[in-house]
Amino acid sequence: MILERKIMREIFGPTRINDGYWRIKTNQEINDTLKGQNIIGFIKKQRLNWLGHVERMAEDNIVQKIKRWKPINPIVAPCIFVESIQFINQRMHI
Repeated sequence: MILERKIMREIFGPTRINDGYWRIKTNQEINDTLKGQNIIGFIKKQRLNWLGHVERMAEDNIVQKIKRWKPINPIVAPCIFVESIQFINQRMHI
């Protein structure tokens, strides 16, 4: 449960306070956003939503290129794949 909440905090991002400062979301705010849904199911749903977003992107977009990428050397592929995922996560602010 702790890992799931940590992931949800990353997905939803911080909350801006009136005086311009940012703070992390509380457990109650995360529960209110999820509206009683299963956290794992919610994350899977968000992934499918992101996949739909990626499918609608232009073919020359960097994310589309990463999605179509096939490794030449399968031993090196995991390192490059992790770097690609980290790049996508930075762009998504996950």
